[in-house]
Amino acid sequence: VCESIARKQQKITVKIEKRKFGKKYTIITGIKKEANLDEITKKMKTKFACGGTCKGGQIELQGDHKSRMKQALVDSGFPEETIEVK
Repeated sequence: VCESIARKQQKITVKIEKRKFGKKYTIITGIKKEANLDEITKKMKTKFACGGTCKGGQIELQGDHKSRMKQALVDSGFPEETIEVK
């Protein structure tokens, strides 16, 4: 019950960050700890067939998945109104 409430009361931001050697990372911020970040990270890595990690309260996925991320988060149970793609 707490997990579903936590999912509805947050502002999620999805953005692309360029790092060393021109590699792109999809960064997801704004997901609170109650929503079980490790489990969400594992699901996203499997869904997009990429590497990634959960550091400092944010999810980092290797590659540019910005275009498909909003639908993936909605499928995971997050309300569409709270997700902002930059």
